[in-house]
Amino acid sequence: MLAATLAVAMAALLGSQPATAVQDEDIDFDTTEDLYQVCSVEPGAAEYVPASFACRGFIHGTIQYHDAVTDRKKLKRLICYPKTATIADARAAFVAWAKKHMDDETLMNEMPVVGLVRALADKYPCK
Repeated sequence: MLAATLAVAMAALLGSQPATAVQDEDIDFDTTEDLYQVCSVEPGAAEYVPASFACRGFIHGTIQYHDAVTDRKKLKRLICYPKTATIADARAAFVAWAKKHMDDETLMNEMPVVGLVRALADKYPCK
């Protein structure tokens, strides 16, 4: 299901008109800043729907992988979110964290999965 959602989102992104916030080179999710550019597209923008699907798919995949690895391998959890947390909550936490750290080139140039995990661990730390 996730793969299908990502495929549809990516096809829509590639077929849509380039916008200021999301350019073709950002769709590769090479850096945390790329993920931020996609996840911070505002509702009402022409690219909002495909960007939203791409962002949600990336977040969902990262969280599923984190949960699967930590549960199956009995590894220490990095993110301890409440059962009531949603993907929208994770997106908001990531966008807020990235805005706060936009001037930190080291953080913004990391792999996006690292930036996302940093943001979620900051929002939902494990005790």
